[in-house]
Amino acid sequence: MKRYSTQEALEFLQKTPLKTLGKMANEVRANLHPQNITTFIIDRNINYTNICWVDCKFCAFKRRINEEGVYILSFEEIDAKIDELLAIGGTQILFQGGVHPQLKIEWYEDLVAHIHKKYPMITIHGFSAIEINYIAKISKLPISEVLLRLQAAGLSSIPGAGAEILSDRVRDVIAPKKLSVSEWLEVHREAHKIGMKTTATMMFGSVEKDEDIIEHLEHIRNLQDEYGGFRAFIAWSFQPKHTPLHDEFPHLYAASSNRYLRILATSRLFLDNVKNIQSSWVTQGSHIGQIALLFGANDLGSVMMEENVVSSAGVSHRMNTQEMITLIKDLGFVPAKRDTAYHILEEFV
Repeated sequence: MKRYSTQEALEFLQKTPLKTLGKMANEVRANLHPQNITTFIIDRNINYTNICWVDCKFCAFKRRINEEGVYILSFEEIDAKIDELLAIGGTQILFQGGVHPQLKIEWYEDLVAHIHKKYPMITIHGFSAIEINYIAKISKLPISEVLLRLQAAGLSSIPGAGAEILSDRVRDVIAPKKLSVSEWLEVHREAHKIGMKTTATMMFGSVEKDEDIIEHLEHIRNLQDEYGGFRAFIAWSFQPKHTPLHDEFPHLYAASSNRYLRILATSRLFLDNVKNIQSSWVTQGSHIGQIALLFGANDLGSVMMEENVVSSAGVSHRMNTQEMITLIKDLGFVPAKRDTAYHILEEFV
């Protein structure tokens, strides 16, 4: 499989006709996934707290510790959410919160252990790099020890949240309190070292330039070359409504479908060492999410029984299992339910 340079990737993003780019990306997808299967997962995004001190300008979900409407879910509330997920055949919880300024490693260990013991059939895919980094700082522990302890308690894998754009120039504008590029990469590198898989994400459409997007992809590809620890890559567009960043830059609008598909296809071509590319129908809607399957994506993502962060910015798309199956079949692909590790659980012929 051809390895493209950063300059070639930039040309894809800026100059290659969209139909040509889509065809190229679709050919790569077909080579990597010759069985013609398109996967999805049934999971629930459980945000255990909305309390966060990081103050990302693109976030409409966070609350300061003393603001009205703050919460930390009790174990009983989390159990109830998992029970509802199991009732519809779910296999994974995507577990994330704000970066709470006071919770230490013991709280997270107790939570993960509780879920893992009570629901051993549920995969815990949780805690973004910024959460892991802060747990380490407030608990005065190395990141590696935090990861090992959470892994021992039952944490299976880590989502790619918090990557946004892996360019310090961009991060200094949209999230100045958040991790630097090297710090984000460090958390994922340390996870990969202990055999813990993660995903990689990108939030585009804020203040970045095309060159920043290519820098982001290069960081992901380089780290993947080291350990092969990324299971998938997911790009999604910034949703500006109700965010401080939109107040600061009122000219920002949600990225177009054209822009999304162009970035998706470029990602598929450039990330030759990442097998799975996920469609972001949560931000794009079901129809563009479906078209993404012709632009390099091989996975339709999650039925997502619950989602709070994107919806806080005024965007709320929903799909159930049957709708996903129909969209996939409509393109001539074979729909299949998967688990977190991309093992096929059930095909829908």
